[in-house]
Amino acid sequence: MLAYIFDNDGSDQRLPHVTEPPLPVSEAELKELGVLYWRADDPEVVESVAKERGYKNRDTINVSRAGLGDLYESKIKGFFEEHMHEDEEIRYILDGTGYFDVRRTRDG
Repeated sequence: MLAYIFDNDGSDQRLPHVTEPPLPVSEAELKELGVLYWRADDPEVVESVAKERGYKNRDTINVSRAGLGDLYESKIKGFFEEHMHEDEEIRYILDGTGYFDVRRTRDG
């Protein structure tokens, strides 16, 4: 897992958007924001975390052209737009990579 300050460049959402020079963010800083991180190769670990934290709902999404078909471009643009979630969420990435932007409290 890599965590760093987002460069606020609104271009292609599939790019890393790392500042130059990179400004890393530690797991401790993420934890202060309420962001927790695990690496789990066993789905049972994910199941255990979900049960422990009281997660009720889940879904699986294949974020690829093959998986989303004609909806691919609109879906990835929607993921890139800033949005809030009322409930705590978990992401378990089975294959590939993902970028997640988390707003710091002091950023408003």
